[in-house]
Amino acid sequence: MIKSSEGMSWYRATAVPSPAYPRLSGEVRADVCIIGAGYTGLSAALELAQAGYRTVVLEAEVVGFGASGRNGGQICTGFSPGQAKVVAQLGEADAKKCFDLAEEAKALIEERILRHHIDCDLTWGYLHVAKSQSKVRHLREMKEEWEHYGYLDHKLLTREELEDKLGTKVFYGGLREGRAGHFHPLNYCLGLAGAASAAGAQIHEDSRVLRVQMAGRPEAWTDAGHIKADNMIIACDAYAGRLTDKLYYGIMPVTSFVSATERLGPNRARSLIRDNEAVADTNWVLDYFHLSSDDRLLFGGRASYSNYEPPNLRSNIKRRMLRIFPQLGDVAIDYAWGGYIGITYNRLPALGRLGPSTYYAHGYSGQGVALANLYGKLMAEAIRGQSERYDLLARIKHLPFPGGSFRLPMLVAAMAWYRLRDALS
Repeated sequence: MIKSSEGMSWYRATAVPSPAYPRLSGEVRADVCIIGAGYTGLSAALELAQAGYRTVVLEAEVVGFGASGRNGGQICTGFSPGQAKVVAQLGEADAKKCFDLAEEAKALIEERILRHHIDCDLTWGYLHVAKSQSKVRHLREMKEEWEHYGYLDHKLLTREELEDKLGTKVFYGGLREGRAGHFHPLNYCLGLAGAASAAGAQIHEDSRVLRVQMAGRPEAWTDAGHIKADNMIIACDAYAGRLTDKLYYGIMPVTSFVSATERLGPNRARSLIRDNEAVADTNWVLDYFHLSSDDRLLFGGRASYSNYEPPNLRSNIKRRMLRIFPQLGDVAIDYAWGGYIGITYNRLPALGRLGPSTYYAHGYSGQGVALANLYGKLMAEAIRGQSERYDLLARIKHLPFPGGSFRLPMLVAAMAWYRLRDALS
């Protein structure tokens, strides 16, 4: 587990004050037991607690320990592989409903931030940038797909227009969105936990679930406590481990890395990203970056499919950063950290049941900031007896990764091919 990097996270260093939640002790009865205090679990907890359900959240570490507190902070549109795979499984009409739900996910973040006064630096504006002329064609295809589904807040940018917005000449063109953006992901997660707690949810940190029962009435055991519930939600994403075999073989933990430079000052920071937008390239193994509220460049990239942190992480990420911004050669990297994200075989999130009253959602495949909030809400709706939207997304079928116990080396080999394809394009 990429655990040592957690202490070096700029997010933890700048986190808003948040209470420590007690460890689970003894036997507890609940309407809903939720495993995992990230976006998925806390989103469901907030909805259920507001509806009057006795809701208990169990977190193995601390709130936001996993991807919800370590990610690049990019709020994205749609699903990671685009709409074609959704259409292939559900048909055009239902694929449109899924796209609309993904749009709702972004609005849900904004609504919660405003309603619960969450201080997390939400900023709208997102640039997709192309590192080759062939990738510019991909941007045009993205634009056409979004227009087909009624999403119109975007504009293609020429190379010259992009150079006017960014302090680099390496990109061949861009696609700007007005309704995607960036924020402080850990502060949002802590705010979500505070809102759920205020609504009546019980949150327990340092309460790793060791065993679950899903047949009949769900139960969960920690080393110091035991919960009996009417319903259970497993919301651990890439951090579920071997809690259940079905989830283990249906998801792959991929390590993603993020860094934060030293403070650049407002003028130098805006010389890199003039309008403070989020930026990401269109490569399979992509780079992404945006400015922080204290004028640092947050730069992410170099995903690892071997689950090992590379040596000299700071210098490794800085080399990637200097390919885009060579003028930052004199700038120090103050923070560098990593953590797991969960991917599925088809790169679409997985939503379903493991028993008559045990639900799960995971595998957001790099776009979990918005989608995890939505999927948590949909599971809460299903528990409340309003399952139409949940059932729509649960119809998407998923295959386990091939290779069984040897699936990781097979994925490493596959990703080496995709890196080569990015380089050759």
